[in-house]
Amino acid sequence: MVPEAKLEDHPGGKRPSGEGWFVVNAREAQWFDHDTFGRFTRFEGDPRFPEYGINISLLEPGKPSCMYHGENAQEDFLVLAGQCLLLIEGEERPLQAWDFVHCPAWTEHVFVGAGAGPCLILSAGARKDSEEIIYRASPVAQRYDAAALEDTTSPEEAYARFSRSQERPYREGDLPDW
Repeated sequence: MVPEAKLEDHPGGKRPSGEGWFVVNAREAQWFDHDTFGRFTRFEGDPRFPEYGINISLLEPGKPSCMYHGENAQEDFLVLAGQCLLLIEGEERPLQAWDFVHCPAWTEHVFVGAGAGPCLILSAGARKDSEEIIYRASPVAQRYDAAALEDTTSPEEAYARFSRSQERPYREGDLPDW
């Protein structure tokens, strides 16, 4: 039998401790906040999920989700609410609720909030034993402050000019009541 993982309270909310199955409501899960990259929860603790990552991101208009990048694993995204721009392979694509985006390995991409209010995105991505990533100094992403200053494979270099995300509890109203 697979044991149940214990949920531990942290300043940002609940996260699992150790291996095992668990259930946590997104409003009770551990959340993070960043001035540039919005708010997000990733549902995992220590250890991280070994096969794929999953998270919910909340982006304000004009704010990117991360740095424009491509990686050696598949990622998929579903816009749950609001509007955003998908910057993908040097192009801009407007997205709205229920648009699905599939990114095979090495697809260069980032999301930027758009419209009059926040955008809610569900993300899932495969994990490999050896993760590889490239951050591009993409002209289209630079317009939104969502690109590395120079092409790099180092997350530390790509994010050097930004502060770290801060752990914080869920903020009432971030998720819709459907």
